[in-house]
Amino acid sequence: TMSTSSFPIPHHSTPDINVELQQYDTPQHTNNSSSRPVAISQARGSSDSVENGRISSTCSISPSKKEGAKMKVDQSFRRADGSLSEKRPTWSRIKSIEERRLRILKRVELPVWKLLFHTQGTCLKGLALDPLIYITMVLYIGLRLYARFSGGDAPLSATLMNKSDITILGGFLSFFLVFFVNQTNSRFLEMYGFSRACMGRIQDVAALASTQFPQELAEQIIRHMNAAHIAGYVGLGGPYSKRFFFDHYNKVHNLMTPEEMESISHLDMDSGSDVVKELVTWCNRDVGMAKRAGFIGAYEAKELHDRILQFRASMDGMYDYCAQPPHFFYIHFLCLLSAFYLPLFAIDNAYSAGWGDATEWGIEVLNGVLVLMQCVFVIGLRLLGQKMVDPYGDDNEDLSVTSYVEDALHITKIMFTCKGTHLRPGIPNAKSN
Repeated sequence: TMSTSSFPIPHHSTPDINVELQQYDTPQHTNNSSSRPVAISQARGSSDSVENGRISSTCSISPSKKEGAKMKVDQSFRRADGSLSEKRPTWSRIKSIEERRLRILKRVELPVWKLLFHTQGTCLKGLALDPLIYITMVLYIGLRLYARFSGGDAPLSATLMNKSDITILGGFLSFFLVFFVNQTNSRFLEMYGFSRACMGRIQDVAALASTQFPQELAEQIIRHMNAAHIAGYVGLGGPYSKRFFFDHYNKVHNLMTPEEMESISHLDMDSGSDVVKELVTWCNRDVGMAKRAGFIGAYEAKELHDRILQFRASMDGMYDYCAQPPHFFYIHFLCLLSAFYLPLFAIDNAYSAGWGDATEWGIEVLNGVLVLMQCVFVIGLRLLGQKMVDPYGDDNEDLSVTSYVEDALHITKIMFTCKGTHLRPGIPNAKSN
């Protein structure tokens, strides 16, 4: 009977499956963790053994290495907006971030007067922590105080500045900033598509397997597809860690047996897609095993293989984008232009507001507001682009990874436990319960 909160862990196999599993034992090989092929018997959770000249091995890790991995200290780092972030947040912290994201997503349809009174998920925090906005505003206010209380005529620098035109620099900077945001937004949407595609392929495999495979084998491939899904986000190196993210879902939903976890212990789940590739291989071998056992035909096997490989390709797409962010040269170029342009814009507006007795408070305040708005425009666009570079972090604007994982688990469980029309009385050729 299916548990209401988890996938069951099988304790035995059907005779037909056991016979077929014997055909998947790997040939003799050296126990090399970097090139070790994985036997289906390991996916079933078998222990290390040598039988009939065949080796079924699992790589072991020394206790000191295991303890070292457990004792990793959670480090903090600065986000693009200057705020602090945890390198490996706990599960409760991850859950609170996800709940906040979902609340922010629902605000996009609020009227303007309500939107303006929110601070979470806005540019205000990033602007408040950016030193360039303070340097620019202090420069403007300092020049205006000097112009008002120094007396005398305007200095030569003010005359020269009035003859120059910095709007050309502002136009070029605006173009590059908008281009940068457009580029990062395209990346963001592409990676969102990859995440949703992973969910779709897991559902495809669950739907096909639950109607074609024996219950135990269907349950196994669904567990492993969901485990690969979670391990994929862990391997991206963001806030989702094996200790606080994968282990939580593994404990709640029984995705991997202890023996299966031991068989992948030689792979570092927190760094790279090795575990994903291993689990995907297990799923493909399960499909091949089902075909050989006569549970599915060649067409059904091809469809399942295609869905599993499409899942792998979507996960690889996320890793490809994360491995190659926008060029640092380009982002540094934008920051350098901003660092020169905003102070020059402040100086130009400070000089144009008058000097000595020819000053007016109204012009000074208006120019000050223009300088502040220009800072919001330049710094805000840059921060927006930087935040969208990696959508798998812990920013409020990042993708809702936890929701994707839980939706996939929930839907595949429905598919696995579904009581279809073929089980209902009154249908021709229906099987009795």
